[in-house]
Amino acid sequence: MYLASQSPRRRQLLEEAGFSLTVVPAGIDETRRDDETPTHLVERLACQKAEATRASLEGTAAEGVLLAADTIVWTEDGDMLGKPEDESAARAMLHELSGRTHHVSTGVCLMQLGPAAAARGSRSFVETTRVSFFALTDEQIDAYVASGEPMDKAGAYGIQGRGRILVSGIEGDWANVVGLPIARVVRELEALLGTQGLVARCLGAAG
Repeated sequence: MYLASQSPRRRQLLEEAGFSLTVVPAGIDETRRDDETPTHLVERLACQKAEATRASLEGTAAEGVLLAADTIVWTEDGDMLGKPEDESAARAMLHELSGRTHHVSTGVCLMQLGPAAAARGSRSFVETTRVSFFALTDEQIDAYVASGEPMDKAGAYGIQGRGRILVSGIEGDWANVVGLPIARVVRELEALLGTQGLVARCLGAAG
């Protein structure tokens, strides 16, 4: 599998499921378009990353499956929270999420590479999880920001790390909040490849 992402969390989730990865990150313009919803945004960006990476691999012997993804945190009001630019932005994001329920959406694009790739096509989808936070004090927010963990994560928190202490509840796929809905990815891969048994193989590899 070719992974169009430098996210160590996505890489870990895929490797734990038994995939052998080659990381080929894609650089694209991630500017949001006017009136674009969070779910449309992440699916479009995932597809653009996949296409950019596919183009970069043209003329090589690359063959297999390409995966690209993009994750965003967004509030009930529709505010989109990407990665904070600095500690001040991280604090502002955590204050906005404090005591509220928000959404985490990941867009995923799967694309086949190789001689027959054009005939096989691609698949894309969006997975959304609802996450609720406890009400946070200034002291708690300052301590978390000082840990450095929020700085490279959408919404300024990592549910797989110390950020789990912020979470009062979750509805949906926990791995999606980490950065990749791995259970659905495996099933979408089965559909793309037209094969059966991939879920069972991943379960065996992960065990």
